[in-house]
Amino acid sequence: MKSGPAWGRRKRAMTLRALLPCLALVACHETSAQAQTLTPDLFRPTRGDFVSPQDLPLRKTASSNSVGGDNAGGVDINGNSTDDSGLRGEDTPAPSRIGQIPTYGLPAANGASDSGFDSLNRTRKKPQLYPGQAKPKAPVGPGSSPPTPPPVNAAGYLRLSIAPSESANKTPLPPAMAGTVPGQPPRKRLKVDDDPFGAVGDYAGSFLIESAVEVSAGYDTNPGRTNVPKGLPFWVVAPEFVAVSDWDRHALVADLRGSFTGYGNSLPPTIDGAVSSAPTDVSRPNFIGHVDGRLDVTENTYLTAQARLLVSTDNPGSPNVQAGLLRYPIYTSFGGTFGIDQNFNRLNVAVGGTVDRTVYQDSALTDGTTSSNDDRNFNQYGGVGRVSYEVTPALKPFVEAEGDTRVHDLEFDRNGYDRDSSGGYAKVGTSFEFTRLLTGEISIGYAARNYVDPRLNQLSGLLTAASLTWTATPLTTAKFYSTTSIDETTLPGTSGVLTRLYTFEVDHDFRRWLTAIGKFTYGTMDYQGDGRTDQVYTIEGDVVYKMTRNLWIKGTLRRDILDSNIVGAGSASTVAMLGVRLQN
Repeated sequence: MKSGPAWGRRKRAMTLRALLPCLALVACHETSAQAQTLTPDLFRPTRGDFVSPQDLPLRKTASSNSVGGDNAGGVDINGNSTDDSGLRGEDTPAPSRIGQIPTYGLPAANGASDSGFDSLNRTRKKPQLYPGQAKPKAPVGPGSSPPTPPPVNAAGYLRLSIAPSESANKTPLPPAMAGTVPGQPPRKRLKVDDDPFGAVGDYAGSFLIESAVEVSAGYDTNPGRTNVPKGLPFWVVAPEFVAVSDWDRHALVADLRGSFTGYGNSLPPTIDGAVSSAPTDVSRPNFIGHVDGRLDVTENTYLTAQARLLVSTDNPGSPNVQAGLLRYPIYTSFGGTFGIDQNFNRLNVAVGGTVDRTVYQDSALTDGTTSSNDDRNFNQYGGVGRVSYEVTPALKPFVEAEGDTRVHDLEFDRNGYDRDSSGGYAKVGTSFEFTRLLTGEISIGYAARNYVDPRLNQLSGLLTAASLTWTATPLTTAKFYSTTSIDETTLPGTSGVLTRLYTFEVDHDFRRWLTAIGKFTYGTMDYQGDGRTDQVYTIEGDVVYKMTRNLWIKGTLRRDILDSNIVGAGSASTVAMLGVRLQN
């Protein structure tokens, strides 16, 4: 074992030889020692993850020609800047920006698509269209609508062409009205017009006024409805006027419709050597009008009133027409109804009084004389009441009853009968609306009339009334009407005429501007006390071509048949007519 002073000196010399080079290296290096930071990245088995990104020995640095020289910062593997203010010496001046072109954000047109707008005015690709596909039009300038996108079908695929019906009969709208101006606030969508060819009307104060006139011409194979037909050409002028108030409370409606049928020639006064049952001049007017008013006393109480006027003649072929007439005598019936309407929650009660007056002209005969019709003039006084209950908004049953008295100007008619009478009717029914497809009103009841003259039997019968509308499809509508009335007659020994009419109608729109109408009417006329029974058949077809809202063209073909149990009283006629309707 070595020991002694010599060995001690040798050990100290060996230790100094090892420490002196280490101290020299430490003294030469100016960077202070740094400790390793413990981070979660230390446990990821990825190359280089045991040190922070800015301390990576293999990190990317700026290129040699970057501003700042060798000491400029670089970009790490994550794309973050590694610039450090400590990398540039304190004495190194900042780089000059004089003459340098600054770069802000993305370069020009960097985000434009292949077919979009390019601020550098470079050529872009045009959209590829299929052969035969409609080419969208570019806007013509500021304020115009944007380009129309390529048409697609229901499945969302591009369509090769546009159906003509999509652009037919569609008035182009200015972009400002259509709401297609860029930056314009969206316009409120207008309600779809259910009748694009219907009358619009004009406002006069607070009234909406609609007017129309139809002018038609045609040919009637038997205008007099005689057993031996004799045809004549004819013309018809039919004006219409409707005015409806636009008030928050109360209401006033005027509905006036009339027509005049004129014939170019006259019928012969005799047929087969006998006096004709039809006048020589078969021209005749027809007018029906009424004005309805409502006064809102309270929320549930209303005063109602109606003024009505009817101007017409006896129907051609009627037994009431005298033989040897020069023209049909005109009669006028006018009157009114005054009542009150009261609501008790869902219960409605309406009562009213009626007053009517019927006046006939004197008959002009072919021999130049006249015949009085004063025995046919009468006054009618009556009352009507109706009670209804709203079970649901779509179902409202009701009960209605009416009673009246007729007083003639003359006590006895031309045949010595006292035709003063009293009568009325009672009926039950309901108004309904089923899913807006079937709407209307239907009722059934009984009507009777008793005469002062004991020789005239009671006139009575079943009363039917209906007004139904069935919307089978959006293009097809079916309608049914039924009416029953008790009419006066001049036949001796006959109490009156119980008339029932049933009408079936079907309307079909081939286009919004082209409508076909088919109509069939069946009626019975029972002359109680005389034993006569007439049956009426009418088959009619109409075609309406709606050129504009103001101009329609209408064609009509109708066949009328009167079948009677009296020999020689039947007739048949065919009517063809073409007309124009002007409306506003």
